[in-house]
Amino acid sequence: MNNSFQEIQDNSKQALENITNSATAFSKGLQDIAADNAEFSSKSFEKGTAALETLMAAKTMDKVVEAQQTFVKSAYEDFISQMTKVGEMYKAAATEAYKPFEAQMAAFTPAPAKKASK
Repeated sequence: MNNSFQEIQDNSKQALENITNSATAFSKGLQDIAADNAEFSSKSFEKGTAALETLMAAKTMDKVVEAQQTFVKSAYEDFISQMTKVGEMYKAAATEAYKPFEAQMAAFTPAPAKKASK
């Protein structure tokens, strides 16, 4: 009876440590994503301001259209690149958050059955 209680207590302690480590890892990942998005927003604002200045300085309609097309293409490419990067960062954060549970989950996963040879 005492041995079972000790096992329950050890398992509970391990589960709490895993939850804490997981939450810490995921929180760190979210902080990294937020910082990266803030930097991206700042750079996007600067590029938008520069594009507006270019548009205002254009003397002909052709130059206006060319400047606008250049800005839109660049903004689109930057956005797609950022979203890809953020997706990878979320994946890395989730992977890190799951690591504390890997050993515990492996204990509950049955081993693959071996096929009988003929």
